[in-house]
Amino acid sequence: MRFMATDVAHAVGGRLSGKNAHLSGASFDSRTLTMGQLFVPIIAERDGHDFIDDALARGAGAYLTSREVGTDGAALRGTAIVVPDTVEALRALGRWARMALGARVGNRVVGITGSVGKTTTKDLAAAAIGSALRVAASSRSFNNDQGVPITLLNAPDDCEALVLEMGMRGHGEITRLTEVGLPIIGVVTAIAEAHTALLDNLDGIAQAKGELIAALPSDGIAILNADDERVLAMQSRTSARVITFGEAPSATVRITQVDLDHRAHATVHMATPWGDVSFALPIAGRHSASNAAAAIAAAGACGVDVQGAGAAITAAPMSPNRMHVRTTAGGVVLIDDCYNANPKSMAAALNTLAAIPARRRTAFVGVMAELKDPDIAHRLIASLARRLEINLVAVDTNLYGGDSITLQSAILQAGQFGDGDAVLVKGSRVAGLERLVHAFG
Repeated sequence: MRFMATDVAHAVGGRLSGKNAHLSGASFDSRTLTMGQLFVPIIAERDGHDFIDDALARGAGAYLTSREVGTDGAALRGTAIVVPDTVEALRALGRWARMALGARVGNRVVGITGSVGKTTTKDLAAAAIGSALRVAASSRSFNNDQGVPITLLNAPDDCEALVLEMGMRGHGEITRLTEVGLPIIGVVTAIAEAHTALLDNLDGIAQAKGELIAALPSDGIAILNADDERVLAMQSRTSARVITFGEAPSATVRITQVDLDHRAHATVHMATPWGDVSFALPIAGRHSASNAAAAIAAAGACGVDVQGAGAAITAAPMSPNRMHVRTTAGGVVLIDDCYNANPKSMAAALNTLAAIPARRRTAFVGVMAELKDPDIAHRLIASLARRLEINLVAVDTNLYGGDSITLQSAILQAGQFGDGDAVLVKGSRVAGLERLVHAFG
């Protein structure tokens, strides 16, 4: 969206230094910043203020700063908005952007959360809703205090719908995001063992994820997984209308049949209040059908024709490293699902690997991080792999109970696989298994 530097200063209660400027969108990464954007330096592992000069050189129209002077001690360069805290200012600016978009997007503002599948559901919902409306959606996994405001600020001025992914690692985080994004429609995909080291147990996770549903207005819509009892129970936390999805006979959007092809891509058949619909999914795994049902429910809630929504899902662009199946130059059927991992998503990925016809099936797996009982969780996955007759290769972790190899060793082994092999690569972000995916070519 387009705005002025004075709009920013007013929205965040900051002090404008330098000339007023026309701005278009925002970025917190100077490497991907485009001409005319607002640069927002974030203080994390590195201090984003150190990249202000780079951002200006790349064409930033203005920048936020919590420093009264430049990095060299001289006066601030260019157009700056001085604030006490750049992250808090970004949140305030994101809410301002959401309010500015309000009349055009109306009640078509979708918030999506869940322990598994939220990014995939976001991608599918954006495609489904985008079949009929001009939609803005979170890029990649922009689902936190920085990502949600950036998504809003980069929405086009003629945007007609918003799809906002909302993640969390603790209580209160989703509430904070809803105060920025103001969702009218809330989707919860599933509750699973993720971040249990921080939230203690599944009930704690459900309580935190349910903050999205609790934040919906009474004229909103809660879209809940009918196959997950903890998600379904969230209807008690809202006065909004409830739409359910899943395979349960009671589901509003009901999956009636799932057919897998030789690459484990599903064709899904659904019965919905807006008519029956069937379509193929652009990613692998039977479990992806549930995410597609949530996306169809979101499209229906936005008044989008479900036939057009289903067709759009088939051709949907997907975020990288999530259940992407391809055949390498060496003939390996490779499942790239290395973006993240928890026990539920790991089990789903192994079952998908088992469904692919192959002479030999191998799973290179990294650590599943932030679990309360990591030893038990990892060994249960190892047990599942044995039952499925999958060779499980642990990378840089002994939690699976057997031998482990280094990531460099795994990369060297990639060349030993070829025609007739099916391989899964999966682990939490800290495992860094993208390098292994690239080694397969």
